[in-house]
Amino acid sequence: MADTGINPTAAALLGLLHEGPMTGGQLMAAAERRLAPYWSMTRSQVYRELPVLADQGLVRLGKPGPRSSQPYAITAAGKRTFSRWLAETPGRDTIRNPTALRVAFGPQHSATQLRNLYAGANDYHTESLALARDQAKEAKKTGDTYGAAALEFAVAYHKAALTWLKNAPSA
Repeated sequence: MADTGINPTAAALLGLLHEGPMTGGQLMAAAERRLAPYWSMTRSQVYRELPVLADQGLVRLGKPGPRSSQPYAITAAGKRTFSRWLAETPGRDTIRNPTALRVAFGPQHSATQLRNLYAGANDYHTESLALARDQAKEAKKTGDTYGAAALEFAVAYHKAALTWLKNAPSA
């Protein structure tokens, strides 16, 4: 299968646009709602990708709305590109955990810094685990088995992070 040449952020936007036309802000909200537990996108990434997708003919611009909001709709070419992207080998995971990065430089931390680092990370992963569990349960309840499966990844990730934090070295 030939490489589509689109990056994962662009592909995610095309996937979300299968739900119907959306503005950049609506796409961000949909990404937060559907993808955030296991895939992060920034507002700047979204607004950088949309004009590129339009230039490539993968999305078309709709009629401007209130406050000059610009809706985008996926084109037939966008649907074909997204379908080809789904068939591509996903490649390697990119792991970017800011807590693990700081722990790698543990000897440069004070004991208080490490305690605060671990406490903050523990709070974050505890809250995120609860949210991912709730979202997975809701997805299952509504019959979204694929969404639920992706959310179970987020559940397992946060569980693993909490286990790791319990065993992380202290100063």
